[in-house]
Amino acid sequence: MLPVSSSTHHRLLRRLFSSSTGSRPTTQPPLDHPIYMIWGSNTAVGKTLVSAGLAHSVLSGSSSPARDRPIRFNYIKPVQTGFPLDSDSRFVYRKVSDLFAARKPKPNFSLFASNRAIRGSRSVGLGELGVSEEEEEVVVVGEGGVVERELRCETVFSWREAVSPHLAVEREGAAVGDAELVESLRRCLRVGDGGGGDWTVIETAGGVASPGPSGTLQCDLYRPYRLPAILVGDGRLGGISGTISAYECLTLRGYDVVAVILEDRGLANEVPLMSYLRKRVPVLVLPSVPEDPSNDLIKWFDEAHGVFCSLKETILSAYSERMERLHEMPQKAGNILWWPFTQHSLVPEEDVTVIDSRCGENFAVFKGGNHGFVQQFDACASWWTQGPNATLQVELARDMGYTAARFGHVMFPENVYEPALKCAELLLQGVGQGWASRVYFSDNGSTAVEIALKMAFRKFTLDHGILLNSQNGSMFGRPNEFKVLALNGSYHGDTLGAMEAQAPSSYTGFLQQPWYGSVLYTGRGLFLDPPTVFICDGHWTISLSNVLQPEVLRSEDTTFTSSDEIFCRSRDHSDLARHYSAYIVQKLSSFSQLGSSTRIGALIIEPGKTALIQAAGGMHMIDPLFQRVLVNECQSRKIPVIFDEVFTGFWRLGSESAAEILGCLPDIACFGKLMTGGVIPLAATLATDAVYNAFKGDSKLVALLHGHSYSAHAMGCAAAATAIQWFKDPLTNHNISVDQRRLKELWDSELVQKISSHSAVKRVVLLGTLFAVELRSEGSDVGYSSMYASSLIQKLRADGIYTRPLGNVVYLMCGPCTPPHICNQLLEKLYGQLHEFSQSRLAEVRSVV
Repeated sequence: MLPVSSSTHHRLLRRLFSSSTGSRPTTQPPLDHPIYMIWGSNTAVGKTLVSAGLAHSVLSGSSSPARDRPIRFNYIKPVQTGFPLDSDSRFVYRKVSDLFAARKPKPNFSLFASNRAIRGSRSVGLGELGVSEEEEEVVVVGEGGVVERELRCETVFSWREAVSPHLAVEREGAAVGDAELVESLRRCLRVGDGGGGDWTVIETAGGVASPGPSGTLQCDLYRPYRLPAILVGDGRLGGISGTISAYECLTLRGYDVVAVILEDRGLANEVPLMSYLRKRVPVLVLPSVPEDPSNDLIKWFDEAHGVFCSLKETILSAYSERMERLHEMPQKAGNILWWPFTQHSLVPEEDVTVIDSRCGENFAVFKGGNHGFVQQFDACASWWTQGPNATLQVELARDMGYTAARFGHVMFPENVYEPALKCAELLLQGVGQGWASRVYFSDNGSTAVEIALKMAFRKFTLDHGILLNSQNGSMFGRPNEFKVLALNGSYHGDTLGAMEAQAPSSYTGFLQQPWYGSVLYTGRGLFLDPPTVFICDGHWTISLSNVLQPEVLRSEDTTFTSSDEIFCRSRDHSDLARHYSAYIVQKLSSFSQLGSSTRIGALIIEPGKTALIQAAGGMHMIDPLFQRVLVNECQSRKIPVIFDEVFTGFWRLGSESAAEILGCLPDIACFGKLMTGGVIPLAATLATDAVYNAFKGDSKLVALLHGHSYSAHAMGCAAAATAIQWFKDPLTNHNISVDQRRLKELWDSELVQKISSHSAVKRVVLLGTLFAVELRSEGSDVGYSSMYASSLIQKLRADGIYTRPLGNVVYLMCGPCTPPHICNQLLEKLYGQLHEFSQSRLAEVRSVV
């Protein structure tokens, strides 16, 4: 073996890496070669032996003369304690070099091997940055003399004391944050990528759930990369339990374990492990390792070579299958899936987004070829449901796994079990506090609305003397047709009953409402034109509909400097409040004077907003004063009030319930989406005692005859209980303002003003976790069918923001736990892309002219 000087080493590296494709704008590892993490079921189970054996197996393979550069094997040890006396990277470097030097006959190629440590605590003596004193290089000369193999070993962070990393940090300093460690690892993974013949293994420290330097468990620390795993099991007494526990810990967090490998300790631990894993994962057995410390293990590695070759083939097979599947997914999806709210003819194959995984609020999106994954912030909040950060995601997975194992699914009528009871208690203590007494579970927001309508109409018939009981318990009454009072632009779901409570729109037209046939859809309601609130040129402004124009209105009634002024209760005594009241009374009176048997049986509103995009365009926020006046007027007439909070509930608009910011209470309210953190479907309809009592009687026919097979599904209830408590606890959600029970401001006001004043922007809607921009489009290119925002959407996705337009409206949605600095990064990227978007649109117009 020949040592190599530092200058020679760097020249050699430049030559070896000259064919590299360079860095790519992504925070995810490349996919152009196998990258695997080596995990241990415990300490001292042989992770480093496996790393060295795999490296030797890869690098000692048959020569490939056609290759224009060496086969490379990268070994990375992110965290090392006991350094420098104990250095796993040095062991791999030296052992693989020794194995090549001892090889008989000599191979017809040479091996270049290097080892270095990058950073360490002061007691270790390494530099803070760059190449350290701990650096070794060697060339193992073969018969041919040409370097066709390269081994690169690195230790990223190290501490002297041989203890858990979090203790070493406490005793020696040199603290390393999670983000810094993950980013340092990413930089190591990018070196020399693009070769197509590389291998990389990352060896963790200790066991699967051993703490990292910050105290975060390693299985959570490395989760953003979700690299496929090799689990080194334990062949000792008790090793079966430890290996299974480690396997479950990894799979619970979404890792793919492709192989389990363990040393033969004479207990045949592999037999029960293979039985437990049911051939999902191969179990490989290594020969027993000699206990003599003077043994150089050369003979052992020779004996184990066949096992390591099998491990290599297992990894290659898993890598090839994964890449093949990723590449074929867009075409297969286009051939067999039917996406909701999608015109398939407008989605070319290259625009299909392949999402490999989710960690917190970020997608890992496959970009095709061997380019790997791009990390994109999910600004759709996975279609308005998602709220967990990475920590809560694991909590929810654990709680749902426990619940599935304990209950599976059990029927709900006349039964009770802990998840359903706990969830109901939390709902009544939270979003239903002060008004609700009953919880009715269903499976999604649309069905929750249909249940609410049934409740409201029954309550109305009882209060207005319409309901009659016959002797046999059947219900009859004077012929009446019930309609709802609702707002133009509202949206309450896509089941047919919920659609009837909506004004005509893109979702309820002739092509979407099958019961109407050739008859024009009108809906079963009286639909009011509400005033909307938005930001334009930095000012909060109320836009009154054409039918809501007062003759005299002061500017202070329609222009505000902050959202707090919009929601201030002092507005209840304004001239605008009186104008709203007169408009509502006039509409209700006109309807009742028609003299028909049709009655307004319920008011249904989405407190604080309406999300539907109509031909007029825009994601609108309704003036809370108008909604408050409307609620008060209906309750004075004994018209039951339904709050559809499927979207707005659980901090979406900044409060646990939108009723809190609206300043009035409903009779019935519907919840879903964020209630479970968005990880599993569940919905709930809450009601007052008075509504509940309207269904009590001596006959079952009087009861609410409505239900679902999965009502109060145990996993959904468990997830909801966890999410509800997590979102409102300042210890777990740092965005909660303890004094005000509100979310802190998530969106930077200066950036909001800049965006609202941009020439490409017509208006901005901002509240809680929602930020929406309506683009100032030309002519009639507005509304839900508009493609105006398409190019901006593509720019944002390329910039790491996954969003989906609502016509000419682009929105950003975060979760209740999203740090404000992340929201500001989103706004900065949006502002930058708006400038490019407007410039490109201007160039298009000029080219046409």
